[in-house]
Amino acid sequence: MSSDSLPPLPQNRIVLGCGQVAVDFLATVASFPNPDDKIRSTSLKVQGGGNAGNASTCAARLGLNPRLISKVSNDSHGKGILEELEADGVDTSFFIVSEKGNSSFTYVIVDSQTKTRTCIHTPGYPPLIPEELSQSSLLSALDGVNMVYFDGRHHETALVVAKEAARKNIPILVEAEREREGLDDLLDFATYAICSAKFPQAWTEAPSFSSALISMLLRLPKLKFVIVTLGEEGCIMLERSVNGGSDAEEMDVQCLLESLKLIKDDSKTIPTCISSVETKLSADGIGTITGQLFVGTAEKIPPSELVDTTGAGDAFIGAVLYGMPPEKMLPFAAQVAATGCRALGARTGLPLRTDPRLVSFL
Repeated sequence: MSSDSLPPLPQNRIVLGCGQVAVDFLATVASFPNPDDKIRSTSLKVQGGGNAGNASTCAARLGLNPRLISKVSNDSHGKGILEELEADGVDTSFFIVSEKGNSSFTYVIVDSQTKTRTCIHTPGYPPLIPEELSQSSLLSALDGVNMVYFDGRHHETALVVAKEAARKNIPILVEAEREREGLDDLLDFATYAICSAKFPQAWTEAPSFSSALISMLLRLPKLKFVIVTLGEEGCIMLERSVNGGSDAEEMDVQCLLESLKLIKDDSKTIPTCISSVETKLSADGIGTITGQLFVGTAEKIPPSELVDTTGAGDAFIGAVLYGMPPEKMLPFAAQVAATGCRALGARTGLPLRTDPRLVSFL
């Protein structure tokens, strides 16, 4: 399909990210080494990384206009990070470049046998602090923005950006990969949250996965939806009802989740999404909210095509920034993430909007 026959993009959709950028050193090995082993890599790749950098790159390749607030040092890694982002169409004009210290970098060991990756991260220094982002730069960065995304890093600066975004009524997406310093404060401003599988229960201390989603929406009144990504198992999304739905039937959220899992079509290899009707969802000892539950599946990638899952979650977030309704958003984001898993590194396989694998989702 030519780009002329694709549906129009959300007009001039601008997204602003704030978070981590890095250089990734990716070494593929036949199998993960034992202690004190000496082994050879089967391939090596050096490319940009970091959650916010990867998600912004994904958004740019999908045709959005991403801006990014972060920090690098004026070293070879920092220069490479900026050049790579700019080449993909990410606006780096709001970066802070330090004359001292080091830029972030990560060693990634990709295990060909288990199809897993192990990351060893060295943070950048000195860290980004709010005083380095002037008020004029902040206002320029937010000008015309449709959504702001935070990956949970640089939490003090992120909170300054979040407060100003909230004041301007700009929707805020917060990634909750794991508990971090300052994340609770960011989540208080979140319009949307995307979490790792373990985060909801760890953060809420709820007795079950499904009750933890209810707890998150109750604890965060501004939150419109929460998505939990589950790798090859797909994703679960709970969306709060806008209208309240006082006449809706009440259902136990765990029972509803199990019923949706039973009716999803596991025979399909491409990502799909099923949802409940709008209803009152309850969790014992937690409370009740009115909303919809969505179950999204992942693409069944043939083992011969699966190369590296590094950055799959970042790609998913980059696709969510596109701004689709849930029924389209979840399969689209899953397909974008799966496409990226077919090449080594977080960015190598990130698709363009015109990629044939995405045509049916647009």
